[in-house]
Amino acid sequence: MLTAKPLEVVPHVRHGFFTREGGASKGIYASLNCGLGSNDDREAVLKNRASVARSLGVEPESLVTVHQIHSADVVEVAAPWTWEEAPQADAMVTAASGIVLGVLAADCAPVLFADKKARVVGAAHAGWKGALTGIMEATIEAMEKLGATRGNIAAAIGPCISREAYEVGAEFRMRFLDADAENAKWFGTSEKPGHFMFDLPGYAEARLHAADIGAVAVLGHCTYRERARFYSYRRATHRNEPDYGRQISAIVLRPE
Repeated sequence: MLTAKPLEVVPHVRHGFFTREGGASKGIYASLNCGLGSNDDREAVLKNRASVARSLGVEPESLVTVHQIHSADVVEVAAPWTWEEAPQADAMVTAASGIVLGVLAADCAPVLFADKKARVVGAAHAGWKGALTGIMEATIEAMEKLGATRGNIAAAIGPCISREAYEVGAEFRMRFLDADAENAKWFGTSEKPGHFMFDLPGYAEARLHAADIGAVAVLGHCTYRERARFYSYRRATHRNEPDYGRQISAIVLRPE
């Protein structure tokens, strides 16, 4: 489990960016696969999720995730739900103690948020589409509605695919340029004609800084290149593997 300094210093919060290590799953899912949407053995995934919850000091039923759809949709969590009850969204916020907000990723950027004073936390799944359409800003706004103050919010971007591993086509780049010509700086050259290398963590970090929150951290681990530590959708695709695991990043308010 990895942590981020801006969140470590918040006394009313526990958090973790979990790797693929230390779980019950086997084969291509080895070993801490927390994605119930994968084709992994369901009991192994539930055991993995239970391990994550307990490591953060809560019982397994208090860990909630959503059905992620690469949107800018945020939901408030007032009480735990089951996987079957989970809404479609890509971020969650809560002011309730003891509820673990978990987001799944396998190259997309997981982002955890906490207000350093108010008891409000958030978690967002920021793939390229969510980041472009405002999932992180929407999470901040939802936290403010629960009593957070923008200048007191700390955010941390967890392990995701790096610029060196994220080759994209011209149409992908054009979507970002159509939104803002300044986005050209997030695309480097590729050895493949007509393609570019996209800096997802850099882009996400810039969006968070532009939102004027109190602190932003980037862990800097690449899910594609660090095969032993992280799942990667793109790596699995390049290796012609039939499926892939998902690591979880999670945050919870400690009991008062």
